[in-house]
Amino acid sequence: MRTFTRTGRGSMTTEQQAGPDGGPAVKRPAAGTRRLVHAALRRDPEDRWAAVFGRIAVYSFIVAVISGVLLLPFFRPSMATVVYHGSYRLLDGIPMSQAYRSVLATSFDVRGGLLIRQVHHWSADVFVAAICLRLLRVFFRGRFSGRALPGWLIWVALLPLGTLAAYTGTLLPDDMLSGGSLSVITGVLLSVPVIGTHLVFWIFGGAPPGHQIIGRDYWVHILVLPALTGALLLASFRPSLRWPRRLRPDPLLPFVCAVLVLAGTLAQINPVWLIGPYEPGGISAGAVPDWYMGFLDGALRIMPAWELSVAGHPLALSVLIPALLVPGAFFTLLAAYPLLDRRLTGDQGLHHVPDRPRGAATRTAVGAAGITFYGLLWAAAANDQIADHLPMDVYAVTWFFRIAVLAGPPLAYTITQRICLGLTARERDEADHGRPTGRIVMSPDGGFSEITEPVRPVREEDPGPSLPRAADMAARSPQ
Repeated sequence: MRTFTRTGRGSMTTEQQAGPDGGPAVKRPAAGTRRLVHAALRRDPEDRWAAVFGRIAVYSFIVAVISGVLLLPFFRPSMATVVYHGSYRLLDGIPMSQAYRSVLATSFDVRGGLLIRQVHHWSADVFVAAICLRLLRVFFRGRFSGRALPGWLIWVALLPLGTLAAYTGTLLPDDMLSGGSLSVITGVLLSVPVIGTHLVFWIFGGAPPGHQIIGRDYWVHILVLPALTGALLLASFRPSLRWPRRLRPDPLLPFVCAVLVLAGTLAQINPVWLIGPYEPGGISAGAVPDWYMGFLDGALRIMPAWELSVAGHPLALSVLIPALLVPGAFFTLLAAYPLLDRRLTGDQGLHHVPDRPRGAATRTAVGAAGITFYGLLWAAAANDQIADHLPMDVYAVTWFFRIAVLAGPPLAYTITQRICLGLTARERDEADHGRPTGRIVMSPDGGFSEITEPVRPVREEDPGPSLPRAADMAARSPQ
């Protein structure tokens, strides 16, 4: 009997150790790399990767708080008009608010001020990104029901709260982007039926933009929202029961701090001196918000100009639907999804380990549809940039996103569900008939067949140190 083996597999740059019984070499990561990764990804009672993203969010929040405290003595939350005479000569003699002038002074006249400003801004962006990654990880692994439900609700609440905390910080410099954001907020508030106008005058202290909004936003940004965010982060903390209760340094803490400082050093973000001070009625061309607000900006851009009249009062659906109804429905559905999951998936069993995404095809397809919907709205926020760089008509790009937002999520749902079901069917087939090895055997009568091998159970999670079996303990016990 002759055996033919197919080749062509790539090589790996890892340690090689001889297999058992002199078999082929088993490739393993280097010992130092294993220790570093194991130390960084410490185990969690539920999902260690979800815990990693949660710790990144906590450390980013700590960096944001510390850097914000360092910036407090130099910022002046006042909209009083002054004339600038400072280090940035291009704006010399330009009237501006005290808030904008203090931001310029912090950036150019305070040693390390620009670095602290950029680290503060990057930490806010990373904080929201880490929350999103944790929610995605927990969602696709199905760890949001039972006793994990309170943690899921806390992190869902942290997402809009963290977004609002970061967004209120972008309003403080009182530059053109800040003024554009305030204009969007004004339009959204005015679209609220019955009480919209009263909300605007109550928040702005008069006709917008008024002279009080920066000062009010300042206290919300430095006191109210950080206190609520910190309280939710503390409420989400649960000590692990697998490890001894003793303090140990977390390798992720210096790593996150180093990455944020490196980003603040090398990657420019929010250069307010290039945008200029806010002028009522003005707008910056090509301006886009931070990434976490892109979906809202995109929804506002592609929504048709629908308007109704109710009892003689206009109802601006072009703002009310994308700015209030869609985000409200999204976060409500996200919080209530654990209650809907069992009905949608038909799975009524009790799970003690995280699910594999392919094993929950309906949930994975729903998640893919949600990501597609969010991604299309996020990309639509740059419809003018896309039209300028391709080049295309901006109205054609807008209509493309209008159609894609409606057709993309169902298409993503169908494709993802088919892929998950196909992968599950292949695994069942391999479990019944074995996994192909690529070795072709020729029988004595000249026929060819492929050798299969039994499928080993898939272990996606590190099971931890193996415990001795009862039979082995009995064999080793003294008689």
